[in-house]
Amino acid sequence: MSVKQISAIELKNRIQKGDKLFLLDVREPNEFQYAHIDNSVLIPLNQLPKRLNELDAQQETVVICHHGMRSQQAAAYLEHSGFNAIANLTGGIDAWSCECDSSVPRY
Repeated sequence: MSVKQISAIELKNRIQKGDKLFLLDVREPNEFQYAHIDNSVLIPLNQLPKRLNELDAQQETVVICHHGMRSQQAAAYLEHSGFNAIANLTGGIDAWSCECDSSVPRY
């Protein structure tokens, strides 16, 4: 099963529309502190297995990282763990900064 991809523009439109999305950021704390999407929740990739109980398997979740690689891994792991409404942010926070919100710093 391949993980659904969502573009930064598509995500921005869904947030503006008021869709109930859980934004899961799987980067490291220092990266998150430097740049993140409002209302996203940080659970670093290496902590995900221990913190699955903090997530709702039924909640539509968008997984975010720097360029979309770690989040792809995390999204695949979540699907494998029984989560059924997972999407990976294509291009990660970098795409978000370039395409949606230039106030989010790039690194």
